[in-house]
Order: sequence, then C-alpha cells, then structure tokens
Amino acid sequence: MKYLDFYKECIANPLQFWQKQSQELDWFVKPTRVLDKDIHNYDQWFSDGKVNMSYLCIDKHIADGFGDETAVIYDSPVTQTKEFISFHKLHEEVSKLAGGLKELGVGIGDTVIIYMPMIPQAMFAMLACARIGAIHSVVFGGFAPHELAVRIDDCKPKVIITATNGIEIEKIIPYKPFVDKAIEECIHKPEKVILFDRKQNVSFETKERDIDYETLVNNAQSIEPISLSSTHPLYILYTSGTTGKPKGIQRDTGGYATALKFSMKYVYGMNPGEVYWAASDVGWVVGHSYIVYGPLLNRNTTIIFEGKPIRTPDASTFWRVISEHRVSAMFTAPTAIRAIKKEDPNGNFIKKYDLSCLKYQFLAGERCDAATLQWTQEKLGIPVIDHWWQTESGWAMVANMVGVNLLPVKPGSATLPVSGYDIQILNEQGDILEQDSEGYVAVKLPLPPGTLMNLWGNPERFKSAYLDKFPGYYFSGDGGYKDEDGYVFITGRVDDVINVAGHRLSTADMEEIVFSHKSVAECAVFGINCSLKGQKPMALIVLKSDLAKTEKEIQSEIIAEVRTVIGAVASFRDVLVVQRLPKTRSGKILRKLLRNIADEIQYNIPSTIDDVTIIEEIKEIYKFNKVGIH
Repeated sequence: MKYLDFYKECIANPLQFWQKQSQELDWFVKPTRVLDKDIHNYDQWFSDGKVNMSYLCIDKHIADGFGDETAVIYDSPVTQTKEFISFHKLHEEVSKLAGGLKELGVGIGDTVIIYMPMIPQAMFAMLACARIGAIHSVVFGGFAPHELAVRIDDCKPKVIITATNGIEIEKIIPYKPFVDKAIEECIHKPEKVILFDRKQNVSFETKERDIDYETLVNNAQSIEPISLSSTHPLYILYTSGTTGKPKGIQRDTGGYATALKFSMKYVYGMNPGEVYWAASDVGWVVGHSYIVYGPLLNRNTTIIFEGKPIRTPDASTFWRVISEHRVSAMFTAPTAIRAIKKEDPNGNFIKKYDLSCLKYQFLAGERCDAATLQWTQEKLGIPVIDHWWQTESGWAMVANMVGVNLLPVKPGSATLPVSGYDIQILNEQGDILEQDSEGYVAVKLPLPPGTLMNLWGNPERFKSAYLDKFPGYYFSGDGGYKDEDGYVFITGRVDDVINVAGHRLSTADMEEIVFSHKSVAECAVFGINCSLKGQKPMALIVLKSDLAKTEKEIQSEIIAEVRTVIGAVASFRDVLVVQRLPKTRSGKILRKLLRNIADEIQYNIPSTIDDVTIIEEIKEIYKFNKVGIH
C-alpha cells in the first residue's frame, strides 16, 4: 500500500480506521463506541471497551504459546551484567509484585511513584501497577529530591517504589537518600516505600515505612490482571511547563495500546519476534512507549540498557549491543549519535561489528541536523529515520512510515504526518499557511488514540496550554513549515524564534549552518537581549579535537557563512567556544538556560542537567567575552 492512500484513509474515515486497528488487541470487552466525549467535553477513544495493558504485554503471549521466548534483555555495561528474561519469567515477577502491592492496599485508581534506575525491576513495577489498575508515575531517577517532592505532592502516591542507587558511568547515585529527603519536604506523605537493594555496598537508612522489595515479592501471591475501562489512566508522566510547575500528562489504556501496536508495525516496521531497542530511560516517554509497552504489545524482545553511548566503555557500545543481540530496529537521540561521532569520526568502531541485522536506525527527541543524519546513513548503510513527537502525543506525529512504504529522506524533515495526525501550519490568526511559510505547528482535532487525555488534576491548564490558542486544534508549541511535497520541517519551539529588529528569524536555521562547519562537534544557537535590535543570536560551539585552524579562524568562517546564507539581517556576530554544553540526562541542550544566563535573568538549574559544573564554566566564558551584560 502507498503511504498517501493509507494516510488519506485515516483522515477521511478516522472512526472506521481506528476501529479496525483496535481489533488488533485482545480486549476483555470489545468497544462499541469508537469516539465520544469525556466529562470535560474532550475526545476519548473506545470508552466502553475493557482491557488490561499488563495482560496484553505478557499473558496473551504466554496463552499464544510464546512463553519461553525472550521478552526482555537486560544489558548493563556499568555493572557488566546481562540477563535474558522470558515471558514466563516476566509473568512471575510482575504478577507477584502486583500481588505484593495489592496486599499493601494499592488498588484501582491509586497512584504509585516509580523512582528507579534502568534495571528490570523498573519495568516490573510499571507492569505490576497496570495489572491491578494502579496509576504509575515514573520519575526519572536522576531528578533531585526537590523535583521528586513536587511530583509526590501533585500525584499523591500511596506507595513509592525505588532502588538503593543508580549508576552514572562510574558514579553511584544514591536514590534512597533522595527519596527520604523528598518525603521530608513533601506535604503528602506516602504510606510505604518499597526498596530494591542492588547489593552494591550502598549504605542507606531504614525507615519505618520501608519495605524490602525482594521480601515483598517472595511472600506475595501471584494475581491475574483485572479488567479495566479503556479510558482508565495507565500513567502520569510529568513534563516541564512554562510556569515552572511540571505538567502531569495523563494517558489512557485502550487508545494508547491501539496506537502503540499500530506504530510498532507501521512506523517502525517491526514484526513480532524481532528485537527492538530504544536507547532511552523509562523515566521519559520514549521509555514508556518503546522500552516497555510498545515492544511487549507487539511481542518484540526489548532491551533495558544501563549505560551510555560513550565511556561504557567507549563509543563502540551501541554497535556491540546491536550486533550481540541481533537488533532489527534501534531508536536513540541525535545527541547520542553526535557523541559517538565526536569520539569516532571515521566510524572505525562500526566496522568491527556485524550489523547486518539492523534494518532501520530511528532518531528523535530533538532536531536532527543534516550532518548527523548523513554521517549515520553513510556509516551504517541503512535508512536513518528522523521522526518527531512529544511527551503529549505518546507516539510519532511525523515520520517516514517504513511499515507502509519507505519514502525519500529529506535532511531536516521528519518526513510526512503519521496516520491520524492532520497537521497544519497556522499563522497567528489561526489561518492555514501555504507551503514554505513558517508558522505554528498544530493538529486538527480529534487527536488519534494514544495521545494525552488530560493533565492530572488540572483540566483548566490542559485547555489553556493546548487547545485555546487555536480553537479546533491541538497546539504543539513548535514552529515549522511544509514544503511542496507536504514534508514537515520542525524548526523548534516557538520561543526559539527570535525577533531581530522586527525580523522573525529561526535559531534552528542558524544552528544548522553553524553545525555544518567541519570543525564543529556540537553547537547551540539562541537569542539574547540586545538594546539596539531587541534580540540578537548567539552561538556556543564545541570543537572537534583534530583542528587544522585556529579558534578565531573558525569563528570568523561561521559568522561569514551565516551572514551569507541568512543575510546581514541576522546580526550574527557572537560565536563562543566552550568545552561542553549543558544538557539534560536525556541529551537535550538547555538553550533556555543558556539564554537566561547570558541575559542575567534569574534561573534555576534544572535537576535534569547532567553536570552542573558546566554552568560556572559558561558564566566565566560569558564574562570574559563581555557577553550578556547589556
């Protein structure tokens, strides 16, 4: 089938299209209502269906005769551990933990926070909550106590499930003390803390509320999955908000399962029984959708990887995992590829491994620059698929749907809208713009199954953040445009568009030019205040190690190239060389933080940052270059 025919079918007849896709699931009660409204007058899918996500991910495959197949591979280079978990073993671990939670009084509608490193027990906890109708909220294990406390007070968990520690390359992260400190700060006090002891000689204080994970599981009875409404919340996942208070994205069960099952086949081109690897963390939406639920729904072996693309032990790690476990499709962030490229620019590590198993390399999480895309394609010799989505969407919104048919790749574009997403580019008044005109990226309602159903406890904010700006549309918060072929180009968050003397310019476009310079390993372009022109762009660059030119020569060449391509109107003059860029642990560059430091605006250092010492380094560079003092 051709992509265009497939896509037109879902736009012209969405109810029939998604009803057909929902039939791919093993429902306890099949839905008869495909689309209707909830109490807030927002769209909901399959509301009268009954289902259970844990059943779909585990029990169904055992019933179908696949219990001995490997469901999960745990590969931890930081602990030199490998573990292969069958569907039978996964069932045992999940059903007994679910029984233990039930004995603690956790039931339908109760919330459970999971604050865990990348170990199998994090997945067991998610699936156990789903089994009994508890709503899990996974908090990324690197968050500081205050950030954890904010989430505890918002979702009010009955229980927290955690581990003694995480490991960042060689550094031990003490999770249990973080949890204790967060609870001290909270107004809401969880009843119990279930602690998984990794037995890595990490000392911790035992509290009266603490329960040992292994003791709980060993003494518990296995329980069966319960029948839940399709609209029952599966989880809450917090994402950053402009007010400083995180937004609790609320996801349903049946619609989400339908979308993930659909995406594994049509977006990622995966067949049941193949190995799929998303190199992310269960604390992020990628981990929810494509480490845990998506692959298991589709009976794909999934990989829990506890390591980094470099330094665990080196830049060959990704290729070793793919080759050793015979991965069919892999998904990571462009930042990870750039880190590998910096360490191994000629791809010598890639040549050491048999990667003939790998059909597709997927990239998402941030804009993928053309240089990174082209390098990856050249070195791997397979389709490299950039795709765009959000925590709110839960799955891809724009992608090259390889399971339908592979389309030509255009660097800088995530290709075309995925089935179910009627994506339009709007101006400030909400009018649809013509091709090649940059505007606001919005999706005509209704959104397809699997997208956010609300914000936890805050329907007013849900409406104001996503629905009010353009009535009849979901506003993504991103800017972009479509070309003559309908390819969608995402240029970045709308607050990354700067106004230079009345001219709206995309910092993403400038960043593309900066990154194209052969000496640049990483870069970030953002707008800073200018007393004369309102705003002006600044670039921070990280240089490669093998330089043939001086820093001054490189800076001059970059400035000249931006002025040549975009024009003098960009007022592009500030290029500073730094050793590192501040990033979240998921690899996203913190451009807003860089902007606030330069503009001397009060800022908080996010708990997601991977190394706070970078901030002081950059402040000194700003001062030395007299930048940011206006």
